[in-house]
Amino acid sequence: MDKLEQLCNQAEKLLERLECLLRTDAPEPDWQNSIAFRWRKQDNHGYLESIKHPHRILLDELCCIEQQIKRIERNTRQFVQGFSANNVLLTGARGTGKSSLIKALLNKYASNGLRLIEVEKHHLVDLHDIVEIIHKRPERFILFCDDLSFESDEPGYKALKVVLDGSLTTISENVLIYATSNRRHMIPEYMRDNLTTRHSGGEIHPSEAIEEKISLSERFGLWISFYPFDQEQYLSIVRHWLIYFGIAAMTPEITQESLQWALERGSRSGRVAWQFARDFAGRQKSVD
Repeated sequence: MDKLEQLCNQAEKLLERLECLLRTDAPEPDWQNSIAFRWRKQDNHGYLESIKHPHRILLDELCCIEQQIKRIERNTRQFVQGFSANNVLLTGARGTGKSSLIKALLNKYASNGLRLIEVEKHHLVDLHDIVEIIHKRPERFILFCDDLSFESDEPGYKALKVVLDGSLTTISENVLIYATSNRRHMIPEYMRDNLTTRHSGGEIHPSEAIEEKISLSERFGLWISFYPFDQEQYLSIVRHWLIYFGIAAMTPEITQESLQWALERGSRSGRVAWQFARDFAGRQKSVD
């Protein structure tokens, strides 16, 4: 048994040496010329990849979410200026501008030192490694986690909880986490979770299952909710994007066509309005 153990130890050391020999050094991020980065993994080693062509959307191009813009921009401005600010969770209806808003904030405050790092859900377990790379940088970093949805036992879910609040080491002061999700608590909620809720002395005491499910979202200091657009708002967004594409007049025929477009897709979201305007403008110009 001792000989087998010795052979295993030797094999493990040999594998470690081979890994070091085969490992390719990750490229250094282009700190001077890039404002956005993406966390990548190669051979189990992570690195920051510069995004050469980030989305250049502007805040003025986002319609019907003025209150949401006001709240998150104030928080971001505090952060960029070196004052205290909160991690942010943006939740609500799909296609209402949650991700676009974060990208627009980057474009507005990049000249003031704001930078964005996109982190995919399955890489959330590397958050501490990412922070270790950037914590001494002079820039201010938003770790951007888009469209999050978990099962409660996923490693990324627990890793994000620990980084937000609960680790022995605090997150760096030049880092915030902005996350988007269609769910307020980011994990499925079932009717059975309410069956063990207790009522005592007129008070409601949620079950442990419910407490666990809200424990992640409550770690975000700022919650910003997005709601489905009504017909008037949808048409306003269509009108905005038609002007953007060079079509000034919103005729009754265009209005009817845009409503039919939304009906076919079962949504009056900002994304659907953009898609209609893009399609309509393209068809008009191809005819001309």
